Amino acid sequence: MAAAPTEEESSGFFGRLKARLNRGTTWLASELLWLGEQPLDDETVEELETRLLAADVGVEATTWLVDGMRAASKRHPGTPAVELLRRTALSLLETVEAPLKIDMARKPFVILAVGVNGTGKTTTVGKLAHRLKANGHTVLLAAADTFRAAGVEQLQEWGERANVPVVAQAPGADPAAVVHDALVAARTRDIDVVLADTAGRLHTAAGLMDELDKIRRVIQRFDASAPHETLLVLDGSQGQNALAQALKFHERLKLTGLAITKLDGTAKGGILFAIAQKLKVPIRLVGVGESVEDLDDFRADEFLRALLGDGRS
Repeated sequence: MAAAPTEEESSGFFGRLKARLNRGTTWLASELLWLGEQPLDDETVEELETRLLAADVGVEATTWLVDGMRAASKRHPGTPAVELLRRTALSLLETVEAPLKIDMARKPFVILAVGVNGTGKTTTVGKLAHRLKANGHTVLLAAADTFRAAGVEQLQEWGERANVPVVAQAPGADPAAVVHDALVAARTRDIDVVLADTAGRLHTAAGLMDELDKIRRVIQRFDASAPHETLLVLDGSQGQNALAQALKFHERLKLTGLAITKLDGTAKGGILFAIAQKLKVPIRLVGVGESVEDLDDFRADEFLRALLGDGRS
């Protein structure tokens, strides 16, 4: 007899997100029990500020949240602090809730994936290819991470799993040339989406950031409106360092979307509030594991229920 599905398995992505956040050193409903039905008084604010900062929310976003809670408390006297937090946090995260949409009028729709080393970028690209294929799109992968032979091989493995073609060259090849070949192949084959996986690079490495500029120029010579999505993959466990990375990449590349990975393990989750308050770039996707099902659209309400509890008890 087959084993009964676990609560995590039976409750979809939200259940997996909640369960995996609970496995790490996260800031969750269990850490908000002290709030109970307390009003928003000075003592509560002081303790809450300490816990928000410990959860990677950051100073500016913490100030924004607390100010919003105070304003809401004046409008709705007597509302418990925990409910004010939920409402204010939701109002912030909803501003960056924007799933990735493929514009079929722009074909091939070009997605340029960027990020620092170790964020799970290639894995995210592979999962996204799988999702797009499952949604009926034809997809082609461009292995523009030519510095790592293992990176090309990893992307090719994802291509096999998703049953999508991969354009690659020998290690050390010009990444811009790989992307150019992929775009030409996509147009020839009438492909809907080209997903370009680039090498991980520190946001402080000027030479490698220049290389991204070159890739963008090659894409824009092919299609002046492209890339249609410049997607930064961020490691959610990096805390405020992830925000610093995002700000630098956005300054250089004008990001259009974010994918937040590794929201399990030691990720506290609060960095999403800092990103929403400071960066204001749409959060397209969140990831909580290695399987293809562990990538989904960012939904502010579900994320908050996983992080804070659902408030339905």
